Amino acid sequence: MPSAEKTVQINQSPDTVFAFLAQGENDTRWRPNVLDIKRVSGEGVGARYKQGLRGPGGTRIPADYEVTGFEPGKRLAFKATGSVRTEGEYTLEPANGGGTSLTLKLAWQPSGVSRLLGPMVGKTFEEEIAALDTLRDLLEKES
Repeated sequence: MPSAEKTVQINQSPDTVFAFLAQGENDTRWRPNVLDIKRVSGEGVGARYKQGLRGPGGTRIPADYEVTGFEPGKRLAFKATGSVRTEGEYTLEPANGGGTSLTLKLAWQPSGVSRLLGPMVGKTFEEEIAALDTLRDLLEKES
């Protein structure tokens, strides 16, 4: 099962970082592959987002998701609802000396024809993990 994980330290409180992440529409500000995103229903656990990611040649790939875990200041989890069934989780902890230790874990369970997408999913995971540095820089600049 392809997976990825990364932790960054952000000089903002866990509540501030969580609030930013929990508003999915912020993703276009720090995730370079997100073309568009909009909450279509719900809040907290069960919130659903319609999302388009940049695919080959700049084409839009639907990558809608649902929030599956929502613990303010501590944890935000999600799962893709489209054909590529990825899952992810942000965990937030107070960092030594202040700020937040933020970890992103991503996983994908390939099945059937979707196994052919392995290289593309792996590349996307790498880009999502790398974007945490952009998130950190953005949040620290806004402080």
